[in-house]
Amino acid sequence: MPRFYARRRLSIAAAVTGLIASAAFFNAPGASAALPTPVSATTARSYLSQLTVATENRTGYSRDLFPHWITISGTCNTRETVLKRDGTNVVTDSSCAATSGSWYSPYDGATWTAASDLDIDHLVPLAEAWDSGASKWTTAQRQAFANDLTRPQLIAVTDDVNQAKGDQDPATWMPSRTTYRCTYVRAWVQVKYYYDLSVDSAEKTALTNYLANC
Repeated sequence: MPRFYARRRLSIAAAVTGLIASAAFFNAPGASAALPTPVSATTARSYLSQLTVATENRTGYSRDLFPHWITISGTCNTRETVLKRDGTNVVTDSSCAATSGSWYSPYDGATWTAASDLDIDHLVPLAEAWDSGASKWTTAQRQAFANDLTRPQLIAVTDDVNQAKGDQDPATWMPSRTTYRCTYVRAWVQVKYYYDLSVDSAEKTALTNYLANC
């Protein structure tokens, strides 16, 4: 049984509560785009040592098995909620679509003023989660993972960069901004640990090496 389900009982309500608690920061003048702060490098190294190392298996995967962009509050779905959280001076219409604002993509250092130039990245990709344990979850558990606003799992980034990343893990893809890589791997390990997902050997080696420099 996944660690998150057995010991932490993730709920969408809890995710919303965490988002509301952070609202003062994200609405503050000059607030920078940020996913929830990941655990420290020391904690990440400890978590990584506890993850199961296993060969990945993508048999049966479909993105549709992870219901995503569900309604979070009012007319706002998960994508729109993250765009509002990660942007500066974001204005939305009655359907919660962002009509203006500014977004900084920490993966590549680009700034955008059109929401259409951004994707919401699942930091640990849905396919990667399936490969490393989510194939055994219920649909409700996969939905919670795909819409998790509490863990450092969802972030607004340049669409082309997100598409280039695809479903790769840190053994084959990392943000081009080297100053963000420590944050990225700390977040990756935290999410994998919380959801009791495995790592493959190349992935663990890459994570170990990056965390050694954090």
